[in-house]
Amino acid sequence: MFEFGGEYEPLINIIFLIVTAGVAWHGIRFRDAEGNTDFVRLLFGCIAAVFFFMVLLQDVLGVASFG
Repeated sequence: MFEFGGEYEPLINIIFLIVTAGVAWHGIRFRDAEGNTDFVRLLFGCIAAVFFFMVLLQDVLGVASFG
């Protein structure tokens, strides 16, 4: 995904995975004081989770190819 990184591509992939995992975890698990979910945080958390798994499976592990 980050071919412009050259020799640093694996490091950039790992940093990307850490950041997107954090965003996905926060967005999916977030609850307000009353215990309700926030639609926007849930939406962006799910989008971050999709990108996390896409980079993990395609670029890091190399077990899948997405288009």
